[in-house]
Amino acid sequence: MRRFTMYGLLIFLIISCKDNKTKETTEATEESEVVAEKTIKLKSEEIAYKVDTLSMKGYLVFNENATEKRPGVIVVHEWWGHNDYVRERANMLAELGYVALAIDMYGDGKQAAHPDDAGKFAMSVMGNIETATARFNAALEMLKAQESVDPDKIAAIGYCFGGSVALTMANAGVDLDAVAAFHSGVQLPVMPTADIKAKVLVCNGAIDPFIPIETVDAYKKAMDSVKADYKYIAYENATHSFTSKAADSLAKKFDMPLAYQQEADEKSWAELQKLLEEAFKEN
Repeated sequence: MRRFTMYGLLIFLIISCKDNKTKETTEATEESEVVAEKTIKLKSEEIAYKVDTLSMKGYLVFNENATEKRPGVIVVHEWWGHNDYVRERANMLAELGYVALAIDMYGDGKQAAHPDDAGKFAMSVMGNIETATARFNAALEMLKAQESVDPDKIAAIGYCFGGSVALTMANAGVDLDAVAAFHSGVQLPVMPTADIKAKVLVCNGAIDPFIPIETVDAYKKAMDSVKADYKYIAYENATHSFTSKAADSLAKKFDMPLAYQQEADEKSWAELQKLLEEAFKEN
């Protein structure tokens, strides 16, 4: 009887030891996967898509160490076109854990070298809402189709012209969880309607001459009338393009009221992070 008891005890200890090792191995594996996901390794790629016969040039970027599907964020460029700045912002979003797609609203990655050209390019899009919507939606579907993206969690942000595009899409009822606009005009081709689904953030400079106060008042009144979920911030002493470090040189080159302001840039980026966290958590 004693021999059987000792033998049984030995077997029990062996089995327990194996179970503990299995548990330790599993925990170690899970921990290594978490560490790997937290280690950011950005993967970017040029991505082409079409609207009718027009070729569009996009830039997709995400953390390739992340294993689960993540929210996607569209980034719409300034009136200068799809340049390095919009890609820089896409990279920053990818570092936060999102899949970012810097899109092309002009076609063929076209960029303006002068404000006169930039204005013409921007008007050719914003002056034709059907064109703007078709180009935005083509990029939206491209982003949703990415393997790394959760298609039920999508936001859009934009700068200057790009902010106006994003706000217009929100006003038109495009299915977005959140929209953010920076130094963006708010006198839009589609003003706020009851179809708005997105949480909206607008970050502008309080002394931006391109954004008259009467247009801001009209925008807020319209948003309030449809009970939209929005936040409008006007940063003191900030003018147009306050998020862009290239603003000062462009201001000097073209004699324009542009200026980078670090405080407003950092505060508005923090507001964006809060917006995205809240919007995607609710969805």
